[in-house]
Order: sequence, then structure tokens, then C-alpha cells
Amino acid sequence: MDKFTPWIALAGRVLLALMFVLAGYDKIGGYEGTQQFMASAGVPGALLPLVILAELGGGLAIVFGFLTRTASIGLAVFTVLAAVIFHADFNDYTQQLLFMKNLSIAGGLLILAASGPGRLSIDSTLGRHW
Repeated sequence: MDKFTPWIALAGRVLLALMFVLAGYDKIGGYEGTQQFMASAGVPGALLPLVILAELGGGLAIVFGFLTRTASIGLAVFTVLAAVIFHADFNDYTQQLLFMKNLSIAGGLLILAASGPGRLSIDSTLGRHW
């Protein structure tokens, strides 16, 4: 199994980050609609550039294994906040499920932060262990 570990870690990073990369990219194309949705939840639409940076930038950092631990912790916090702000309606089963999905993803991100990105990463190439 050891010979597959770097490839498994890479696949795990890509799968974990894919949702963030796609969500961040989609928010660029639907900028005004996303601002309105955020405002309806009490979040200032002016924060959207930071949301896009977190999702798209953090997701790509994880895919490439660059500043992986920092990006993972940042996205874990972001994901828990998104769960609390947008999915904390426990009278709605769908929102409850989305809340739990976000917590599960945050858990995966924290495991990545603890274990690091693996050998097939920019961090490993640079000898960094952020």
C-alpha cells in the first residue's frame, strides 16, 4: 500500500477541493445573484470577493498541495461558518443534511491539515511543512 500512498493523497486532495474550486468559479459568473443570496442570509455582499478567494484560491492550493495545512484550516473554518450561516435550519431535513455535509468536509480538511499533503505536492517539493 505504501507505493500508492502519494497517489491516494493526491486523489483525496483533488476530491476534497473540487467542490470549492467549482463553487468559487461559479460565483464569479453569478456574482450579482450570489451577492443577493448572501444578503438574504444577513451576510454583506461586499464579502463576496473574499468568499471567492477562499473557495477558488483555497481549493486550488489544496489541489496543488501549496500551503496545504494553512489552506485546509482556513477552508475548514470557512465551511463550518457556511454551515452555521446558511444551513442551520434543523426543521428542514435538506438543510440539516447540508449542515452535516459541511461538518464532514471540515473534518476531512482538518485531517488533511494534520497529515499534510503527501509527496506529490508543491509543499513536499519545496520541503515545506506549513
